[in-house]
Amino acid sequence: MNFAASQSALDPAGVGADSIADLFWVMLFGGSLIWLIVVGLAVYAIVFPGQHDQKKTRMLVIGGGAVFPTLVLTALLAYGLAMLPELQRPAPDGSQVIEVTGVRWWWRVVYQTTDGNKVETANEIHLPVNEPIEFKLKSDDVIHAFWIPSLGGKIDMIPGRENRLKLVPNRIGVYRGVCAEYCGEAHTQMAFDVMVESREDYDEWLRQQKTPAVEMSGLAKRGQRVFESSGCGACHAIRGTSSDGVVGPDLTHFGSRRSIGASVMPNNPDNLTRWVTETHRIKPGVEMPTFEVLNDAELQSLVRYLGELK
Repeated sequence: MNFAASQSALDPAGVGADSIADLFWVMLFGGSLIWLIVVGLAVYAIVFPGQHDQKKTRMLVIGGGAVFPTLVLTALLAYGLAMLPELQRPAPDGSQVIEVTGVRWWWRVVYQTTDGNKVETANEIHLPVNEPIEFKLKSDDVIHAFWIPSLGGKIDMIPGRENRLKLVPNRIGVYRGVCAEYCGEAHTQMAFDVMVESREDYDEWLRQQKTPAVEMSGLAKRGQRVFESSGCGACHAIRGTSSDGVVGPDLTHFGSRRSIGASVMPNNPDNLTRWVTETHRIKPGVEMPTFEVLNDAELQSLVRYLGELK
């Protein structure tokens, strides 16, 4: 489910994606020319069977079947290779650095801030428009692949290795990123949302993400006690509370996120209730246990608590 987020390499919204889309159309044109020539020769041979002038036939076969395809493919190769230096060039010094780690089957996202601190979130990425971003990409378990089709190319995330990717989004909007390397049972449910916004909106979002969770009261406070007594804090961190787990996603500002379970479903109370009680039915293979033992009152308060973590 993409919730109206764009996920097409032919709908570019980034500098790298513009180049890749141009390459696609150029290759399509070149490939079409080769196809027309080769198929045209085959049709000619079928429509006009029998003896042909040997010299003319040799020119058509060698020229149309070998020389022309070689020239076109060489030109396409040169065109594509000429793009590589810019696509591979690191982001300039001082650019926003974002560390993304692929985990079966979700995304750990850590922002390096200008004051030397780090801010962790999960399963969604915010980016300022028209600014280069340096991604540092890793994997905790198996090979994943990081790909935001509308913003740029994909790159593998390999255990024990840190890969790098520069992206420059140039259009405000919501885009969908995916894991583009088969990684196991829930591979198709390992996606993330990318929000490209103005520098002012981005700074405000990042400032809000730096803050710890607010103090709760009423039903949400009871939900916090359910969260802690059920052992959720052993896997999840909520800054400003006693929950400091590092196994699962950081939930400090979970209520502000668009989706649940790495873009499996929109983030709303009904879906969150289903996620807590039917985890493995919704996303087979996920390592989070199902909390079917919670009674209705406990479940209602827990959902209220998580929803108010904004």
